[in-house]
Amino acid sequence: MREELLALLAANTGALTLQDILLNFLIAGLLGVVIYLSYRVSHAAAVYSAKFNVSLIMLALITTLVMNVIGNNIALSLGMVGALSIVRFRTAIKDPRDTAYIFWAVAVGICCGVQEYLISAIGSGVIFLFMLLFGAVKSNERYLLVLRGDRAVEEELEKAVGQIFGGKARFRVKNTSRDTLEYIYELSEKQVRQADRKSGSLTLQLGKLEGMTAVNLVSQNDEINR
Repeated sequence: MREELLALLAANTGALTLQDILLNFLIAGLLGVVIYLSYRVSHAAAVYSAKFNVSLIMLALITTLVMNVIGNNIALSLGMVGALSIVRFRTAIKDPRDTAYIFWAVAVGICCGVQEYLISAIGSGVIFLFMLLFGAVKSNERYLLVLRGDRAVEEELEKAVGQIFGGKARFRVKNTSRDTLEYIYELSEKQVRQADRKSGSLTLQLGKLEGMTAVNLVSQNDEINR
């Protein structure tokens, strides 16, 4: 019984020919280009990483290479899992969508490595369409409006902010001292745009108030800080 199990684990049925191997890499490369184009189109220029995009194609080819080596050899597949389990990747993922592209490239490599070309082609086509459809979805940017001035401007400042944003500005922090004060409001991107269209430059208008020393508008989201 033990000998039969060892023979089963060591068996490598269905060995690939040179033509099969080349075809696997060709299909994986073509689908990798599809992944490349999808990533290029769905990411904004500010967060687009050409090096990461190229690595997606390479990831699909490398996964295909691994699958070609494993084939139907169970023992080799278990050893490969153990060997790859010690690999640690320290590169931070800046955009959550990048994780989906990594899994997409790995899935393409696996499918091509086992010669499931139809599944990989149909799956890539469906994912490509969904990535194009939802790739334009961007994070809802939140803005922090930081206002600093003299204590004497407190009442006028609160009134001006209420008028500009229709009382919808989300109050967050108020710091005061004997002579100065600081307000921090949280605003949506829509509120900032509406205020700019309504009254011109938001920061310039608030900066005109007598006693104001600083008006800062800070934007921070998952993609880029500025």
